[in-house]
Amino acid sequence: MSGRGVWLRTRARLRRFPAALAACGDQAAAYGRCVAAAAAGPAELRRDSCLEEFQALRECFARAVRLCPT
Repeated sequence: MSGRGVWLRTRARLRRFPAALAACGDQAAAYGRCVAAAAAGPAELRRDSCLEEFQALRECFARAVRLCPT
């Protein structure tokens, strides 16, 4: 049994990633700024410290993937 079908589906999803990232640039930048700010300084990065920004990015990716042609 071959896993070829799995790899074909995975490659198809990965080909859509650049378009999704381009569509969600503002959300990705906001999440990156939040993580960088939370990781800066003496305190360590805590879980859910940037949850709002992450959820906005995740929702944007989900919308962009649905809208991107396969």
